[in-house]
Amino acid sequence: MDLKQRFSLYLQLTRLNRPIGILLLLWPTLWGVWIAGAGHPTLLIIVIFTLGTVLMRSAGCAINDYADRHIDLHVERTQHRPLTSGKVSERETVWLAVILALLAFALILPLNPLTWLLAFPAVFLAGSYPFTKRFFAIPQAYLGIAFGFGIPMAFAAQLGHVPPVAWVLLIANVFWAIAYDTEYAMVDRNDDIHLGIHSSALLFGNFDVAAVMACYFITLVVLALAGVMAGLGGLFFSGLVVAAGVTIHHYTLIREREREDCFKAFLHNNWFGAAVFAGIVADYLAH
Repeated sequence: MDLKQRFSLYLQLTRLNRPIGILLLLWPTLWGVWIAGAGHPTLLIIVIFTLGTVLMRSAGCAINDYADRHIDLHVERTQHRPLTSGKVSERETVWLAVILALLAFALILPLNPLTWLLAFPAVFLAGSYPFTKRFFAIPQAYLGIAFGFGIPMAFAAQLGHVPPVAWVLLIANVFWAIAYDTEYAMVDRNDDIHLGIHSSALLFGNFDVAAVMACYFITLVVLALAGVMAGLGGLFFSGLVVAAGVTIHHYTLIREREREDCFKAFLHNNWFGAAVFAGIVADYLAH
């Protein structure tokens, strides 16, 4: 196998060819970066946290495929992944994840010791999440913590401490992750039942659609609270109104529980995160 083919396999393994996961991790990180920086984060901070998000998401995908290597064999959607199909070895996958995580850690070396300290639970959360599907009834909540841990790190990097608003933003991200990953889990519901994997879609059962909408509502309420705590004004709340409109569109997609429409709703969450971020940026620019 030549270098070009190997590189293509690594792109698939780390999902760099499918950026939605990176965006769902990047938006809440940028919420934290902008609020912690009072609307004026330095270019260095933006670059560090953006690249760090890409690297850690990529490492997490490699670990996810390693954790699910035996399960993915039995799921039509995943059985052709590079590791599952045998095109990439288990050892190669683990080493790739380790190298990406080390590169992400190297990025934060110019920052303060508190940020370094917070990097350890961040790595633990990212690495352990794939295994929670075996025993945790709602792994999507764990995912929300893992995907949102860039928020307290962003505050630590710029302020030297983590104020309450950072944890409120993290809580908002947990509920958002439950909402969008339940939409994703609704696609794989039948496979998860057969394989004995836990997911929020199975936990919520016939109330899955209602639970998704409730989580979106809680997300918006908690984000509003964070906005008040951060002293944000009308433009920020206008962004939340746009995000609320996105959630209404998602209801129209998931209410019949059709697999393709549920997946469309999951992908569309990029616009929810973008709307919130645009509101934050616009509000600070208007000050």
